[in-house]
Amino acid sequence: MPGVTRHLIDRGDGAAVELFQAKAANAAPAGAILFVHGNQGGRLLGAKEFADSGALLRFSSGLNITAAAISQPGFGASEGPADFCGPSTQRAIIAALAFLKQQPSVAPERIVLCGNSRGAVASAMVAAELPDLRAVILSSGVYDLEAAFRSSPPGLQRAIETEAGLSKQAFLTRSALHHAHKIRSEILLLHGRHDDRAPLAQAEKFAEALSDAGVPVSLSIFECGHRIPRENSQSVLRPFLQSIFDPVVTYH
Repeated sequence: MPGVTRHLIDRGDGAAVELFQAKAANAAPAGAILFVHGNQGGRLLGAKEFADSGALLRFSSGLNITAAAISQPGFGASEGPADFCGPSTQRAIIAALAFLKQQPSVAPERIVLCGNSRGAVASAMVAAELPDLRAVILSSGVYDLEAAFRSSPPGLQRAIETEAGLSKQAFLTRSALHHAHKIRSEILLLHGRHDDRAPLAQAEKFAEALSDAGVPVSLSIFECGHRIPRENSQSVLRPFLQSIFDPVVTYH
């Protein structure tokens, strides 16, 4: 993987967090984007998925930024156990963002956090804790986990119960809808109209709560299920990211 480096960083409690990154070619500090993966169908690849697919190099070269991805606890080489988007996962994301801010190639005020599926659940909670993120992109996430749990397929319910537990506190620490008033970053929500794992109503209610809190928010709905095809999402992501990073028009 030429141009992509792998790092193991401290989560803040001694546990290792795996991070892959591709740096911008320019010498001056530029923006950065951090990707947080979803469930991955049990493969547990973590951030390596972004490196192997070429996504990090595409975003880095096309936008002239640093593009990075982390493995959630229990995925890739990040130490577990998995906690279904909970405090350990959120600390891993915060540690990765701190790592990026320390890079000479990164302008710390121009960092975008991008989470998909369970990565969106955790990233939304991080947005409530870190008000200085330039923007946050959340795709196919749930923002009221307790409400989502009641209508989830049995397999997903088992995963939530095993990794997180079913206490009120467990749901609260994974439900950004109840923390929308703390968020200050611009939010872009991407969601499939026919998502059977994360109902569209989750994104609609979260967008409404963010708007009521005065947060700049946009919700884009696609005619698909839980997985949003790349060719569909790019029509929204491209202008959104270009407006933030103002790159030369080579992104593809």
